[in-house]
Amino acid sequence: MTIRVGIIGQGYVASTLALGLARIKEGEIGLNGIPFQNFIKSYRVEDVEIVSSIDVDANKIGLSLLDVVRMYFPSLSKKYESLERVRVSPGIHLGSTRNLPIKAVGIESEVGLENAIYEIVNEWDKSGVDVLVNLITTEYSEPLESFHHLHKLIRSNEYEGLPATYAYVYAAAVYAETVKPVAFINAIPATVARSRSIVRAFEERNSIVLGDDGASGATPLTSDILEYLAERNRVPRGVVQFNIGGNLDFLALLDETRNKAKEKTKSTVVSDVLGFEVPTFIKPTGYVEYLGDKKFVSMHIETIGFNESIDEIVVNARINDSPALAGLLVDLVRLAKIALNAGYRGTLYEINSFYMKSPGPEGSKSISRIVAYQILVDWLLRMGELTRLPRYSVHNFIPELKKIYDL
Repeated sequence: MTIRVGIIGQGYVASTLALGLARIKEGEIGLNGIPFQNFIKSYRVEDVEIVSSIDVDANKIGLSLLDVVRMYFPSLSKKYESLERVRVSPGIHLGSTRNLPIKAVGIESEVGLENAIYEIVNEWDKSGVDVLVNLITTEYSEPLESFHHLHKLIRSNEYEGLPATYAYVYAAAVYAETVKPVAFINAIPATVARSRSIVRAFEERNSIVLGDDGASGATPLTSDILEYLAERNRVPRGVVQFNIGGNLDFLALLDETRNKAKEKTKSTVVSDVLGFEVPTFIKPTGYVEYLGDKKFVSMHIETIGFNESIDEIVVNARINDSPALAGLLVDLVRLAKIALNAGYRGTLYEINSFYMKSPGPEGSKSISRIVAYQILVDWLLRMGELTRLPRYSVHNFIPELKKIYDL
């Protein structure tokens, strides 16, 4: 059974996801970078199909997905039918690419925001989307006052300062109300799954929202190292972690407001895992074009051990930014659809805690991915969704748990 996916923001991550899925279906590559591979009963990786794509870049609108993918992978010569038959449709801008070298076109400037939203809903309806994935340029958002307030802003076309993400969230709610229930995955730092009013709106429409901000690089590694230290009572004196990259997202993060949004989702992990505050500097710190999509990450943690000994942990890495998140999205799309089919509504911490930097719902803590992984495995076992047990699951080592799940 196919999961029909609608992409919002056909950038590097979305294009990497599209190409990777096409190559997997052709048998050209394996399932590396997808945590649950084909261990999920209801849906295989091959069941994920991109059927709709929206963007505001005038150089992409109207092109096939294959043509856009070639912008990021210029040496790609092979044709993939699944990428040729999807064309990029115009989206909602609302200033989301300001100060970036993009010729942006938003349909709200032509027809007004409310009509633009209904045009997008019609696009999703024609494509029959089941799951929407928000991958637009990083943007900052204040917590939503109420969904009713958002409705009033859109109806009145008084949308100055409104984040594009909230317009797409509203469009998803309209789609859920008028077409069918849907899952909305928010992979950027905007406050969506952490917004009580947005989660409630999706609950009322029998739909699901997952987020916020996909955890694919240094932040989950930092959380796991902190978990290791906390369990051994080796107290950190300070944590420093920074990222420098050369893709468009890092260029966008030169904007102080956007950087603030990303910093917020990254920095809370320290106090969440440890349970107390320590001096912390965790934020994207620069753009260097030659690095491209392979960002440079550096981390320094100083700790106090037994007899007041001082230890230091230093990590330097180069990480391919877009593939790291794209692999997680393959899981997220399948898990969102499984939860939707099973009658879940609103948001699910069991999924968010493993895949997101700032997991919803509101007030939830970011935990180490080592712990979150076991929570997610347990949820999948209770759902009867695992065809085999992942090698690193704690259930492999505890006979009583094996008996409970008849493993």
